[in-house]
Amino acid sequence: MNFLLIILSGVLDIFANLALQKSDGFKNIWWGILALILVGCAFLLLAIVIDNGMELPIAYTLWGAVGIIGSVAGAYYFFKQRLKPIGYFGIALVVIAVGLLHS
Repeated sequence: MNFLLIILSGVLDIFANLALQKSDGFKNIWWGILALILVGCAFLLLAIVIDNGMELPIAYTLWGAVGIIGSVAGAYYFFKQRLKPIGYFGIALVVIAVGLLHS
């Protein structure tokens, strides 16, 4: 159950990042408010997972990895933002780190 909550928390973080991008630096206040609400909910779920016994380094690493990879994919799909080659290298390192953490 903790794993599913971490994934949900990461998805909320992705939506928060996309809403923040859509707010254009809080020029569109409603997207900015939505981003703040979503990130608050994401942190709340992260706190619940930690209270339920998942160790902080594991929970935070999973949450961060889901958020980073999802935000990159969302920015590519919705805003046509592309990474430089070093960015793809960084994503590969995140995936390898999460894999090593769970082995």
